[in-house]
Amino acid sequence: MAKQTMGKDDNGVFHPGKGKPSGINKEEGLGIQATPPEKMDEYLEITDKYTIGEDTLDPSVPVRHPNRNTSKGEDTYKGKENKVESNKSNNQTFDEDRTQTEVEELPGVLTKERFTELANYNNDCCISLFLGAHPAGVEVNEHFDVTNFKNQLQEIARRLKDKGYDQTFIEPLLEPGYELVRNEQFWTSLSPGLAVFIAKDYFKFIKMPVVPSEELVIEPTFFVTPLVPLMMSKEYFYLLVISKQCAKLFKGDAYGMQIVPVELPQSIQEVKRLSDSDATTFRSGSSGARAPRQSQEGAYHGVGGGNPEDKDNILVYFEAVDDMLWDEVLNKENAPLVLAGVEYEIPIYKSACDYHNVWPEALTGNRDRQETKALYEEAKALLKPFFDQKLNRALETYGNNSANGLTSSIAADVIPAAYYSQVSHLFVCKGEHIWGTFDEMANELLFHDTPDEDGEDLLDHAVVKTLANGGEVYLLEKEQMPSESQVAAIMRF
Repeated sequence: MAKQTMGKDDNGVFHPGKGKPSGINKEEGLGIQATPPEKMDEYLEITDKYTIGEDTLDPSVPVRHPNRNTSKGEDTYKGKENKVESNKSNNQTFDEDRTQTEVEELPGVLTKERFTELANYNNDCCISLFLGAHPAGVEVNEHFDVTNFKNQLQEIARRLKDKGYDQTFIEPLLEPGYELVRNEQFWTSLSPGLAVFIAKDYFKFIKMPVVPSEELVIEPTFFVTPLVPLMMSKEYFYLLVISKQCAKLFKGDAYGMQIVPVELPQSIQEVKRLSDSDATTFRSGSSGARAPRQSQEGAYHGVGGGNPEDKDNILVYFEAVDDMLWDEVLNKENAPLVLAGVEYEIPIYKSACDYHNVWPEALTGNRDRQETKALYEEAKALLKPFFDQKLNRALETYGNNSANGLTSSIAADVIPAAYYSQVSHLFVCKGEHIWGTFDEMANELLFHDTPDEDGEDLLDHAVVKTLANGGEVYLLEKEQMPSESQVAAIMRF
């Protein structure tokens, strides 16, 4: 096999080929001397940061002019954070200037305190990045999310450079992000959304249980509006999968569902073993002689197929399950309980159930072995009226007050009102921004056309102020908004 060669120029000087160096097969004796593994890793790490694709230099990388006089020993960069002059020799790197920023994961469902901490963080440069992500599937195999994240880091570098920040500030700021790029385990354990917050010596992320609109915002405070649903949604429900040979309890909310670790009897035979007596006496012996209630559908006798003796046994078994659920979980609850099981067994369980808030509709069919995710999606669709009730009440209140001056969809009215504790309910359109400045002391509001005029996202600040003052915030799709505007509000006065 012929050896790999390098072309010569007119002066007889060899030049290597284009592209990243490929691996060298020593056994075949190909080409020039192989690069040591540790140097190759270092090279690829640097290449990841400063290139797009195989050979294209990232436009954010500063490049010396070909006619520059390098003998002066000067390399001057100026930026908002680093107005310093550097006289580094050719062998020096930025490593000595880097600080080890701690990367921290924040919980997917935020407390009000954690939300407030993020919202009130202030720095000359606060970067907020929101991306959709993929917990599994071909997108994970094709590294879709990591590629998108890397592209966003390069976009951040370009924007910071345009704002006047220098490379000595940008590089250590984004270093934790590039560490995540190289963390394969991180990209195989994502949630549907990813939020990242970056500032000097600050790097935190949230694996979001919902898919956010893709956003990249750079301003003196973090952009937190997409996090509102993670804090505002408090509703949850229970789901009971029940059959003659199965009993499983789940607890779910607006973002997912998990099994509740309570040991329930799995058959009439197990009930008999537990009661250590005839199964028909189990309820009176275990839960204070509570009598089974008849469901609104009528008594269980004569419902569906099966013989009366079999139904008597099913009833006894269901009574035992219900007693245990009441004692272990439901006695202090008010959340809806959704039943999932074969159609003729649902009324039998309802006749045995003492819980006061059984959801009127059930998930029928054999659910014993159904995947949790699929079961959750069906339950969430069934419970849509439950999850929407708070929003529906707020929209109804807005409509009822639209003629008396206690509502507004004019940003010039809503934004100052949010600062002055006047807003009780704020409706914000997803993906929208209103740029400008507001002087709270002078009550002076100025709007900007773009985010590049040294303003801030006034809509985001209105969200933060409304929540801080005890109001409610709803992040809505455009078609859900109570008016055709970016923002609307119900006023307290």
